[in-house]
Amino acid sequence: MQHRTIGNDTVGRVTVSAIGLGAMPLSVGDRPCPEDAERTVHAALDAGVTLVDTADAYCLDESEVGHNERTVAAAIRSWGGSADVLVATKGGHTREGTEWGLDGSPAYLRRACEASLRALGTDAIGLYQFHRPDPGTPWEESMGGMKELYDAGKVRMVGISNADVEQIDAARAILGDALVSVQNQFSPGYRSSAGELAHCAATGLAWLPWSPFGGMSGAGSLASTAAEFAAVAEELGVSVYQVTLAWHLAQADVVIPIPGASKPRSIQDSAAATHVQLTDEQLARLNTTA
Repeated sequence: MQHRTIGNDTVGRVTVSAIGLGAMPLSVGDRPCPEDAERTVHAALDAGVTLVDTADAYCLDESEVGHNERTVAAAIRSWGGSADVLVATKGGHTREGTEWGLDGSPAYLRRACEASLRALGTDAIGLYQFHRPDPGTPWEESMGGMKELYDAGKVRMVGISNADVEQIDAARAILGDALVSVQNQFSPGYRSSAGELAHCAATGLAWLPWSPFGGMSGAGSLASTAAEFAAVAEELGVSVYQVTLAWHLAQADVVIPIPGASKPRSIQDSAAATHVQLTDEQLARLNTTA
């Protein structure tokens, strides 16, 4: 497993696996049974994955907020626990019934953080991310709320998600070195966040692309993109998913993809992507396909 770094000299540098585990599929939709969810997390840890991404709102409805966090924490404990695993969670999304809502107010973020601390069974969250901008709360107020949580020692590092370049810079101005990462949607079929990725690379912020396989299959997929990635996969004798993750890693040293998985074999395949070496010619083909 290759490794990459999150953090800086002020908050500390944490070395994590170059491929993380997106734990959301363990708690939404056709989620696996608890035993299979545990096996999936264990498979990730056995493969050398040391970054697990979760959120309080990853659940079926408001009656089980924190389900994903509790699932991840329990699986890590049953695996034997590890001080080397960075659990990154998020706050700012609400669940009203089965609907998704937003609340970026500092008061809500304090309550959400406290609940996440209990769900994860820890006294400080390794990486706490603001889940999504709330149109009802000024961005600066939300970032101020995240700064309060950092200053109180409840979170060791802060991240933001679904942010544009202007919001990234505003967050940096308020949070300073406490801000260490940005998590936006980015994939072969969804490259509109390329500017934000480049900005993170220039400023040393970790870039955690969510839905890293987006556009590769299913409704709305881009046939030309999928075909080119599949062609490279055939040339290398690996899965198209490994090629996709290798493409992500080649974009910049700050990129740490977090593919979702609900089965052990899925995360095992993804973790092996760090062994895939794309040639310059193959990378150029994939970069120009859109």
